[in-house]
Amino acid sequence: MVSFIIGTGLLALATRSAYSTELVFPFLKRVHPDLVIHSLAVVGAPVAARVHSISDFVSIVIAGSSNAVNLTDGLDGLAIGCTVIAAGALTILTYVSSNYRWATYLEIGYIPRVGELTVFCGALVGASLGFLWYNAHPAEVFMGDVGSLSLGGTLGFIAVVIKQEILLFFVGGIFVIEALSVILQVARSSCEVSGSFVWRRFTIILN
Repeated sequence: MVSFIIGTGLLALATRSAYSTELVFPFLKRVHPDLVIHSLAVVGAPVAARVHSISDFVSIVIAGSSNAVNLTDGLDGLAIGCTVIAAGALTILTYVSSNYRWATYLEIGYIPRVGELTVFCGALVGASLGFLWYNAHPAEVFMGDVGSLSLGGTLGFIAVVIKQEILLFFVGGIFVIEALSVILQVARSSCEVSGSFVWRRFTIILN
């Protein structure tokens, strides 16, 4: 529901030329696939089709970022330390994206009025540093699922707004590695459990 609302808002901004629905690939300045599948905009439900095509992508980015930060939260100071780095990088990117001269020079998308997020990202960095002081080993306070999911969702939302969804994979590389590690561990455990079950059933049949 949240991603649908965000997708609707971004599509409304795109109609006013205040937002681009094209996906930006780092290091590939000429590759800009459009997230809005215009062929789905058939007569009768053009707006709904366009909203769903972009809201699905927004759901993947925000949900993936949120769960990745949540899975990283374990060791003292690990998740919040990586959040400081990611939020710091997004602080610079929000400022650059809102400055026409810098955006043109670096060949990234210029998004007007997104500079307000620079203040928010800076506040996020400061709050994360304050939390890190007490969360470093030995931790005196703990984050929990509410904090980690919220921080991850916030990072994903900012990346969507400033059109740096792909770059978020590199900025939050630790989050991506942690998420992949958990996925592989769960998959291996599931295979071992199912494999042992099949082997037991096979031995029972033979006996």
